[in-house]
Amino acid sequence: MNHQERQDHKGLSTELDNLARTVVDAGLKVHRALGPGLLESAYEHCLAHELHLRGVSLVRQIALPIFYEGARLDAGYRLDMVAEDTIIIEIKAVDLLTRLHEAQILTYLELSGRRLGFLMNFNTPMFKHGVRRLVL
Repeated sequence: MNHQERQDHKGLSTELDNLARTVVDAGLKVHRALGPGLLESAYEHCLAHELHLRGVSLVRQIALPIFYEGARLDAGYRLDMVAEDTIIIEIKAVDLLTRLHEAQILTYLELSGRRLGFLMNFNTPMFKHGVRRLVL
């Protein structure tokens, strides 16, 4: 199987797509166990633990600098999680995901040079209504 055949319809590798499924499945498990109503930090800790149990390499709270006119500036942006150095996971516990949340993760993808990110809003009765997959 050549490289072209191993890509999904968005041009992501099969391996990345499989990792994405693992990330979403882990989020679903956390949501089923905890339900809505907790702070973002609680969901972040539990999701990190669940991904660790599944053997996913994960880094949390990564500073994301902005490069402006040749200078590297720390503007206070932080990525909640990055799985396997490829997928950005942004955790939310809000009433409703908005276009602003989507713009935030798209900006994070662009600034970090990554292609795939997830918004995961745990403050929803059904987890599938709180998950957004964004691809650059």
